[in-house]
Order: sequence, then structure tokens, then C-alpha cells
Amino acid sequence: MTISANQAVEVLRAAGEPSRLRILALLAREELAVLELCRVLDQSQPRVSRHLKLLAEAGLVERFPDGAWVFYRLTAGGDGSDLVAEVLARIDPADPVLVRDAERLSAVWAERAADAGEYFARNAARWDEIRSLYVSDADVEAAILEAAGPGPFKRMVDLGSGTGRMLTLLGPHAEAALGLDLSQQMLNIARNRVTEAGLPRCELRHGDIFGTRLPAGSADLVVVHQVLHYLADPAAAVKEAARIVADGGRLIIADFAPHRLEFLREQHQHRRLGFAEPEMARWLTDAGLSKIRVTALPPARKEGLTVKIWTAERDHQRQRSAA
Repeated sequence: MTISANQAVEVLRAAGEPSRLRILALLAREELAVLELCRVLDQSQPRVSRHLKLLAEAGLVERFPDGAWVFYRLTAGGDGSDLVAEVLARIDPADPVLVRDAERLSAVWAERAADAGEYFARNAARWDEIRSLYVSDADVEAAILEAAGPGPFKRMVDLGSGTGRMLTLLGPHAEAALGLDLSQQMLNIARNRVTEAGLPRCELRHGDIFGTRLPAGSADLVVVHQVLHYLADPAAAVKEAARIVADGGRLIIADFAPHRLEFLREQHQHRRLGFAEPEMARWLTDAGLSKIRVTALPPARKEGLTVKIWTAERDHQRQRSAA
């Protein structure tokens, strides 16, 4: 991508300050919260926020809130992103300042891992309670593997990745994989699991299933696993998931069939008590997908939950006709 001389000057002016260059180098590793950047840089929050404001105004970083925290990441595909990448690539990796920043960032990672473990332990009982209501995870995952096919996949996207199980399940069959989730705590758990699974090509990113900001047709496998029943507008989420399915690619949705377990709404924030096949088929068809297949996995016990796995594809001929 080419930019004008004035744009280049603005990019270089924004990046051409020691602290701001350090921030860009850190964000090239992963998205970070303001307070995390303050710790690594050993600078006050007002000062770091000022640097981030200038970088954001230059279009080099993106700001997004998550509860009481604010996170930043490098802008993907911005006017100056290639120029920044080139500058960062030419910096000596043994530069003592950047090495020290990396060491401090490693300490932040270690604290995150400890916090994530405690969070998972506190919530494990809640998840086990729900899991006990339906067929075993092993059976669900086997059905998802069958629905996905053998691959290999050029790019897999897991929307609402949670603890990262779909990434560790399907990531080995993908050249590149991306997991999006709104919960930073869940992302930290998923990062640990992906690392433990030895999957360096799996990326975890803060993202909204209603507005992924991913290019249309950018993934040949998209997965939405046990997410839709939490959402206020599941149809919109299906539409966005379908949008990023590539020509000839596949969308897999795993969720519950309609049920009457009202306590899941009251105690576990489920907005929808399952989805009927005609409803889901309509959403998938309206989103431009076809070849819809459904697999039903009955519950392990009476009065339990039936898991359904919907698979739909972006047909080559259908997409050309629509164009």
C-alpha cells in the first residue's frame, strides 16, 4: 500500500519518539491495556495515555474498552501500518531498551497466567454444572471434527473463543487460526492453552462477534461454539460469521436445541433457550450460505440439553451468481 508524502510525515512524526516507538514495538507483540503499558514502560498513566492518543490520531493504534479497562492494538491495514512494520523490522532485536521492555512484558504475562488460572478455578464448577446437562465434550468435539472435515484450512476463525478449546481442537489442521472474544480473562486462558498445545500460528484477539472487522471472505472455516444463546441478536452474529466465510468455505455453529431449563437464563445469563432448526436455517440462508446440514447429539440424561451442530457452506457457483 502506498501513502502520500504528507501521510508518511505524519506517521513518522507520531512514531518518531522513544516512548511511542517502544509502545509500537510492544503492541506488535499483542494488544495491551493502558495499565500494562504503564508497568512495562515505567511511566505514569497520563503520560502513556498522551502517547497513545497521538498514535491513535495518526491511525497507528486502535483503542477499545473492555469494562473498566481500555486496550490498544496496532491498527490492521491502516495507511501507515506497512511503514511502521518496516521500521520495527529494522530495529536490532538486541536493543537493550526493547529487551528490557520484553522482560517486563514477560512478567506481566506470568501474572496474567496466574490470574487466569484462579479465574478458571472459580468458574469451573459453573461450567461443569452446564456440561453435566448434555452429551460429553468428547462426543461434541468428535462431531465438530467430522463437520469441519480433514482440512487443511488456510485460515480458521473461532468467534467467541472462550477458553480456546476450538482453537486447540481445529488449530492443528489450519495454516493460521484466529480466536476472538470480548472477555480479556477468557483470552488469557485461551492464550495459555494455545501455547501449551504448541500452536504458534493461533492468534487470540479482543473482538466483537457482531463486528469482527475482519475482511469479507477471509476464512475458509469459521466456528461459533456455544455462543449464540448468550446474545441479544443471534441472527446478526450469524450474518457476521457468514460474511467472513470464503468462497467454498464452511461455517460451523454448535449450540442447543430448544429447551425449558429456565434456570440457565436466571443463573447463567442465557438469553435464548436453544434454537429451532427452521430458525437457524433461515438465518444461514439469508446470510448467503447453503448446503445446510444438522447433527443432533441427545443429552446424556433425562431432562438434559440436546446439542445441535449446524454446518453451512459458501457455494462457489452461488456466490458468483449473487455477484
